[in-house]
Amino acid sequence: MKRTEFFIITGISGAGKSQAIKCFEDLGFFCVGNMPLFLVDKFLALSLNSKDARFRKIALVIDIREGVTLADFYGVMSNLPVKPGVIFFDASNETIIRRFSETRRKHPLGRRVSDAVKLERTILTEIKAHADKVIDTTNMTLQELKETIASVLKISQKTEMRLSVISFGYKYGIPPDADIVMDVRFLPNPNYIRYLKKMTGRDGKVDRYLMKFPQTKKFMKAFFGIVDDIIPQYVKEGKSYLTIAIGCTGGRHRSVVIANRLKKFLIKNKFLVIVQHRDIDKERGIL
Repeated sequence: MKRTEFFIITGISGAGKSQAIKCFEDLGFFCVGNMPLFLVDKFLALSLNSKDARFRKIALVIDIREGVTLADFYGVMSNLPVKPGVIFFDASNETIIRRFSETRRKHPLGRRVSDAVKLERTILTEIKAHADKVIDTTNMTLQELKETIASVLKISQKTEMRLSVISFGYKYGIPPDADIVMDVRFLPNPNYIRYLKKMTGRDGKVDRYLMKFPQTKKFMKAFFGIVDDIIPQYVKEGKSYLTIAIGCTGGRHRSVVIANRLKKFLIKNKFLVIVQHRDIDKERGIL
């Protein structure tokens, strides 16, 4: 059984827990907001026994909304079969008050915000003192929050980033979920070679035909190098998945060859990658 990653998100109301949970979701975590404390052990037990891969990475929000039972927070945590990482979100009183004013939300404690924040800090003193990580979002942008969370989780570009490479034909449209799109219609077209016309980029003859041209090798070296350089930047942003689309006219020859070779390059560099040839079986012989 794979190890379950388990985090508890807590902290001061208005300190950014809602944004944090969105970041965790983007990083592939199954997230539950406002989880009742008495259900944590039951939820974790079900998750550990589940064959569903979604439950290998869990993040639960437990905060002041729990009420009086929050006093038993660490008592519950100490009896769990998997020790959670507790991340406490905080911000200055002035920042919290401003954020509540801007959103016009009511504080969970139902008091004037300035008084409620002071009381909340008192109630959460022990939880904050024993948290594994305290993140102060006072002067933090959303981008900086993503980077901080990725750093706390020790996201590794080679073990966490999921890469998807898609070959496609421009005749059928660009894949809507593509993060990076590369047009390879400038490469020599095997479709114009009679004995290659009915083949696809999966055939060795098509691959060898394209690879005999210096511009193909020059392009691959440059493009693959760029992909290798920018992936860590996406990881830094907090992304855990990336879709790279390679397009030619019909999606059967050039894009397939480059997509397959990009997959081999990424696997050689220890990335997790899958390849999909979206249009390879569509109309043959298009220009």
